[in-house]
Amino acid sequence: MIPRRIWGVETEYGITCASLDGDVPPMDADEAARHMFRPVVASGRSTNVFMANGGRLYLDVGSHPEYATAECDTLPDLLAQDRAGAEMLAELAATASAEFETQGIRGRLHLFRNNVDSAGNSFGCHENYLVRRRPDFPAMVASLIPYFVSRQIVAGAGFLSGGALAFSQRATQTWDATSSATTRSRPIVNTRDEPHADVDLYRRMHVIVGDSNMAEGSTLVKVAATNLVLAAVESGERFSLELSDPMRAIREFSTDLTGTVTAELTDGRRMTAAAIQRYYFDAVAELADEPWHESAVDLWRRGIEAVETGRHELVETELDWAIKQKLVTGYAARPGANSAGLKRLVLAYHDTTDNLRAKMEQGGLMRRFTTPEAVRNAAANPPATTRAALRGAFVAAAQEHRRDHAVDWMHLKLADPSQRAVVLSDPFATSNEAAEKLIAAARA
Repeated sequence: MIPRRIWGVETEYGITCASLDGDVPPMDADEAARHMFRPVVASGRSTNVFMANGGRLYLDVGSHPEYATAECDTLPDLLAQDRAGAEMLAELAATASAEFETQGIRGRLHLFRNNVDSAGNSFGCHENYLVRRRPDFPAMVASLIPYFVSRQIVAGAGFLSGGALAFSQRATQTWDATSSATTRSRPIVNTRDEPHADVDLYRRMHVIVGDSNMAEGSTLVKVAATNLVLAAVESGERFSLELSDPMRAIREFSTDLTGTVTAELTDGRRMTAAAIQRYYFDAVAELADEPWHESAVDLWRRGIEAVETGRHELVETELDWAIKQKLVTGYAARPGANSAGLKRLVLAYHDTTDNLRAKMEQGGLMRRFTTPEAVRNAAANPPATTRAALRGAFVAAAQEHRRDHAVDWMHLKLADPSQRAVVLSDPFATSNEAAEKLIAAARA
């Protein structure tokens, strides 16, 4: 049985204000982001707010709009929360664009769910996995580095590099295997000890090597496969692979859609990315014991096989890089195709404000795993099986009754000296007497 685990995803978005007349953009990214977040500031008095669905909406460093899902412990909750966040941000952008029209501003906001902009600036999609605190945490992380280096063959978003498609946008932006920094070195795993939970019991594995995915299948396999690998490690499995040069391997794997490039291990052997993924897959696939993990394992297996055999059609509607490859190949075969048009196509793939993802899903070009109903529910309500349920109920009560409040991942507080702040140190707990009293006080 797979142990219960808390996970969540944080996604940063690129933003631009395009001129409706094809001229110079009417404002820079900073100003565009401020316009977009005006409704957030009006309701929450900040550009950093927790919402009634348990998630967090904020402007990150560099004026990148960002959404962090609430704590989830099921895959359907995570996918729905992630999709809901993307749609919330797209709605904010659409509202700002509509206001531009009334203000005489000839511009339209675009949000991009990708990882590198035209100037080479990088922004990310960070995964968080709650793990039990253990003295050998550094060794555990080290044993997973080959997995994360090679995972791009199933989880990469696809990246147009020098006219050729690569697996990952993030691969060339990663500089260390592990580090406690996120902006200076951009490691695969950030090791800063900030669990957002009982520090004596838990650590948070903060994975920042992943791409920002459009295809829900890529997000599904990315999180589910990692959960299975972590479950195996926590049950005593010891993975023995060690790459001689992880940073060289991640870059060389990324640019090799043929799956034939090998990386050197410290024991002298050489392995392809697919072979490394299969090593981990074979060790953990049988742990899948519920339908969503079983679906993810099936997709993981087919993703590995697609790269091993060159039969990319095995996943051409489910994994981002393969979907994008099919689009790029189709465009290149058209009369008049050119590099500028190709770049526009690839950028449009990640534009969440034009709703191309939904159109592709409706047209059978991209498989959807969530339902519109589940996403609407996730936009309004927190997951019912984690502490996000308490946070969401508190925020909803405070907003409904216009009570000033402060919230973070672990704390709930009313701006009322008669009410003490509540600490939610157990991310699995859905009931807490002190929190429930504070929620009642917010409604009073």
